[in-house]
Amino acid sequence: MILPLGSPTDSLYIGVSIISIGILIGLLAIKAHKSGNFNIRPDIKDNCSLVTSGIYAYVRHPMYLSVLVMMFGFVVIYPYYYEIVLFLVLVAVLVTKMLYEESLWVCHDSNYTAYQKKVKRLIPFLF
Repeated sequence: MILPLGSPTDSLYIGVSIISIGILIGLLAIKAHKSGNFNIRPDIKDNCSLVTSGIYAYVRHPMYLSVLVMMFGFVVIYPYYYEIVLFLVLVAVLVTKMLYEESLWVCHDSNYTAYQKKVKRLIPFLF
């Protein structure tokens, strides 16, 4: 998606702004994470603990949100069919990973169920 085959549209500045917001979300998520707690795979490390502060107080999966927002910025810049299809595939993959990761967290930490009730999954205050 970040190496598109076409020319950018007139929405370059809007797209770059959206990408910048995605980067900011990702940086906030990295900042809120405890050292050694971050894992690129959805598997849970044995010594990790649940993070509920910072951006994690508003959304349970800010890294996934970050990736989706950044890639949506590329769709805005390059609104071609293949970009839209790739974005939809990315959404499906990340939602699948989210559901898997949450099922692991429910088994790993008894506080996760209460956290699920309090904090939205991907879009603050909505979903």
